[in-house]
Amino acid sequence: MSWTPQEIKRLNIAASIFSVLILLVVVFMRKIHIETSIDFSFLPIFHSSLNAIAGIVLILAYIQIRKGHIKNHKRLMSTALIMSGVFLISYVLYHITTPEVRYCGEGPIRTIYFLLLISHVVLSGISFPFILFTFIRGLTDQRARHKKLAKIVFPVWLYICVSGPICFLMLYPCMR
Repeated sequence: MSWTPQEIKRLNIAASIFSVLILLVVVFMRKIHIETSIDFSFLPIFHSSLNAIAGIVLILAYIQIRKGHIKNHKRLMSTALIMSGVFLISYVLYHITTPEVRYCGEGPIRTIYFLLLISHVVLSGISFPFILFTFIRGLTDQRARHKKLAKIVFPVWLYICVSGPICFLMLYPCMR
């Protein structure tokens, strides 16, 4: 499919607006609490699994593009983006319906946990629009621009996919 400059501009504007909206939702989700009788305590392991699988899918997509298999790369990147989208929706749902779990570790491990968590959260927020812009560049066949952005976005997204499950595993003993 051939994309006109106007269509590409609209996609970028939509990605920008969506990124701001998501950032606002994530920032303010702790201020919202919805009472429900549904027990969402299973969601953190689901989130961790989604992140880990998305990380594996990202690596597979990288391997496919290195082999020149563009179609497979696109499918895998679409899968990773969808998984991250499902994660985001589920993550917000969990945090607006479930009390916060505080980290219970002490000593140096506490510092490591918070450094990992802070880097994970900050990079997630910063990278989200760039993940969308990189995806749009690939979707609209702007290969040079896609490749330039992907060289930066890929390792950051992969770090997020790995650090999220590590944070979960470190927090897990505190959830009981």
